[in-house]
Amino acid sequence: MSKLRRHLSVGTPSSVETKSLQEIKNKTGNIYESISIVAKRANQINISIKEELHNKLDEFASHTDTLEEIHENKEQIEISRAYERMPNPALLATQEFLDDKIYYRKAEDELFS
Repeated sequence: MSKLRRHLSVGTPSSVETKSLQEIKNKTGNIYESISIVAKRANQINISIKEELHNKLDEFASHTDTLEEIHENKEQIEISRAYERMPNPALLATQEFLDDKIYYRKAEDELFS
């Protein structure tokens, strides 16, 4: 299953909704640590989605076309629109964090173990 279909099937809304800071803070005990975890996960999601999109669009790339030969490809446009409709990676990461779907650990826990 592609990342696009997986993220769309999760049901994360594409629009921004307010979240309880207390709920986010309670996950780690520190709001800044929680936001750092969400930011790192959002970056991972963004990179993977971007790679997938570029791989799909590379199928349509033709390096021998001249300006006169370039034409509209409806399938390529639909793929681009589908990715534009996806929720922002930060929204996806926040939802994953609140649903306890992100594994994280503290570095200091490993140092003293």
